[in-house]
Amino acid sequence: MRPDSLWRIPDFRVLFAATALTQLGTNVGYVAVPLVAVAALGAGPGQAGLLATLSTLAFLLIGLPAGAWVDRMRHRRVLVVADLVKAVLYASVPLAWWFGGLSLGQLYAVALLTGGATVFFDVGAQSVLPGLVGRRHLVDANAAVVGLMAIGNVAGRGAGGILVQLLTAPLAITVTALSHLGSALRLTALRRTPTPATTTPATPTAAPTPATPVPTAPTPMAPTPGLGAQITEGLRHVLGAPELRALAVTAALNNLGSQLFNTLLPVLFVRELHLPAGALGLFWAVGGVGILLGSRCARPICARLGDGRTLALAGLCLAPAGLLVPLIGDGPWLLLAGAGWLLVSLKTGMDNVLGVSLRQRMTPDPLLGRMNATFRFLLFGALAVGSAISGLLGELFGTHATLWLGGAVLATAFLPVYLSPLRTRRRPPVAPPVAPPVASPGVLPGAPPAVDAATSPGRRRAPAASPVPGSGADEGCAPAR
Repeated sequence: MRPDSLWRIPDFRVLFAATALTQLGTNVGYVAVPLVAVAALGAGPGQAGLLATLSTLAFLLIGLPAGAWVDRMRHRRVLVVADLVKAVLYASVPLAWWFGGLSLGQLYAVALLTGGATVFFDVGAQSVLPGLVGRRHLVDANAAVVGLMAIGNVAGRGAGGILVQLLTAPLAITVTALSHLGSALRLTALRRTPTPATTTPATPTAAPTPATPVPTAPTPMAPTPGLGAQITEGLRHVLGAPELRALAVTAALNNLGSQLFNTLLPVLFVRELHLPAGALGLFWAVGGVGILLGSRCARPICARLGDGRTLALAGLCLAPAGLLVPLIGDGPWLLLAGAGWLLVSLKTGMDNVLGVSLRQRMTPDPLLGRMNATFRFLLFGALAVGSAISGLLGELFGTHATLWLGGAVLATAFLPVYLSPLRTRRRPPVAPPVAPPVASPGVLPGAPPAVDAATSPGRRRAPAASPVPGSGADEGCAPAR
């Protein structure tokens, strides 16, 4: 193992292990929960669409303020509490089924509330990662996490289909609850992450000279910006930068198209094609294989072409395969649709490694939570909108018409990145400096800049957002190991 290897960082190993357990549970639940609705409770396309919408609706409702809240809280506590909440909620499903009281209403509530916990977990996990590994290791760390997510897609969804066949869908959700409980316990080994400062001194306090002793007075503090101002700052950072805006729009369109497919697949497989749950899990697992391959290909291709050019060319070459997925049917048509799903997922795996690394590198540390929350709001908001549209169109026009709309969206989702300045980017970006805080009332204009709240006499102040180390080279495109 290299002396500077990512795997020598204990906290990253803890986060990686917890993520592995979370991914296992999430992907088993991804198969089991809609099958509970369709197979056990008789849900139709509209009800399946509502269930999928509720599972991501929290990102629209609290996605933006969650970023500002996470920026003020200890990240470890956020992650642990979120996992525990999901464990309890998922455990309620098999218990209610066992006692004969399970209903679609309870399933809707579980989907909505676990979605809220997922908002905080996802924003917290992406915000804590740069601090654990350093910006120099971001591409390697994101590649490892995306690869793990892809393995979770393959193993978790494949296992989810098999568990549903063996245990029935409600009992299979027990695995999801236990996985989130195990993740919460593992995250307790994460070192304590500091609580971000809620106030900052407006001016540094000068040391009194021996000749003129001056009584020590409390240092005036600059008030924390309000929640609305913090949310606006995150939105302005993402939507005001052409490259970040292109990444956000492309990812949102990709999620919208994917959800138009995924919402109706349980109905299509079980009701129309009369295939077993294991076949649905296997089809979704093929997507996991594509994401895994994409995460492995991203770094070596990036080393040759650069970050932005890799994203643009991957979209141009792979996104049109989304038009193969609506051909899904019996026999060879199922195989052809699976091949299209594999290629689209390959692009998604590359996007997840390079796109997430780019946006983390382009964001100062104090804005990471709000940037991640803004992206999650847009991306998962697209999932909620896609679920609702899919359920509605499925009821009105049938499943295959809805799948063709999803294919068209997926095939064109790459265009915002391809038409943006990202297409010519080779070198990793440098995070812009944070704007100086507004002086608090009573501080004269032209006063010295504010001192970080963590600064104390005798301690050297760390910059709020340091440039990316080695930004003069293609550090984001390290050679493959």
